[in-house]
Amino acid sequence: MGGVTAASFAPILLVLGDEELLATRAVTEAVVKACSVDPDVDVREYQAGALVVGEIAEMLSPSLFGGRRVLVLRAGQDARKDLVAALLAYAKNPDPDVQLIVLHLGGAKGKAFADGLKAAGATVVPAAKLKGHRDRVAFVRDEIRRAGGKCTDDAAETLIAAVGNDLRELAAACSQLMADTDGRIGADTVARYYRGRVEVTGFTVADAAMVGDVPAALEALRWALHVGVDPVPIADAIADGVRTVARVAAAGRGDPFQLASTLGMPAWKIRSAQQRARGWTPEGLVEAMRAAAECNAAVKGGSDDRAYALERAVFSVAAARQGGAR
Repeated sequence: MGGVTAASFAPILLVLGDEELLATRAVTEAVVKACSVDPDVDVREYQAGALVVGEIAEMLSPSLFGGRRVLVLRAGQDARKDLVAALLAYAKNPDPDVQLIVLHLGGAKGKAFADGLKAAGATVVPAAKLKGHRDRVAFVRDEIRRAGGKCTDDAAETLIAAVGNDLRELAAACSQLMADTDGRIGADTVARYYRGRVEVTGFTVADAAMVGDVPAALEALRWALHVGVDPVPIADAIADGVRTVARVAAAGRGDPFQLASTLGMPAWKIRSAQQRARGWTPEGLVEAMRAAAECNAAVKGGSDDRAYALERAVFSVAAARQGGAR
């Protein structure tokens, strides 16, 4: 095991750049690698700006119980001069059982620290923001390839046009495409996929919640938010969906065309609501109206997490359908 350990780890890893996704991924991959070799690896995190030299000896000294350690030092550019000097001295003769991972934004601030680590032989993982369009195309293609799929340049271009330049959004979109396709992704696949997704509305979410299909409602909700549908009309649609079913259920099983004038809504909407009303009790509808009202208040009242309020409403409405008044 010792030989494998020594060969598998760079004693010092410098993650250099200001793209949060790439930096986080570099740390995660290093920790996963360490855990695969030693499941009991001791992983600790420090903020460079808050660390004082006195803590360095304890941080880097061999553990009483042996075993590997991974030390993650975040915001390396904020390290003070005496801390930098101590770490650079350590970097010349690092402990083979310790992996020191330093994250550094890569700008002018703290440049001497990054340069010193490079000079001491640190393994550098680039994590700079992707500036050019070609870089983002390469990123998308690499994401698909990492997940075991294939992606053309045209497909990557189409995805960037649909999703935008944010790497987190692009990575999530690549993951979703891989989950929902056979992994061979062309421009037509992306265009077809996103054309359908853009048409998701609050009513798609509400309809699925009203028939108790939580997975479909959540998927529609997340995609609606992902493609920029405002949370307010989604909350309105959920409330409207509950109210409509309640009114139609109260009117009984009449003919939709005859009920249209009485209820003041089109026959197609009544027919649709009659189908969704199956399985609901009056008590359940009261509970669902309360959940929809709470959701509306949270979303329109400037809740810190409007997406969470909407998700909670989906669960509450579905639960009300299952359990009636509880």
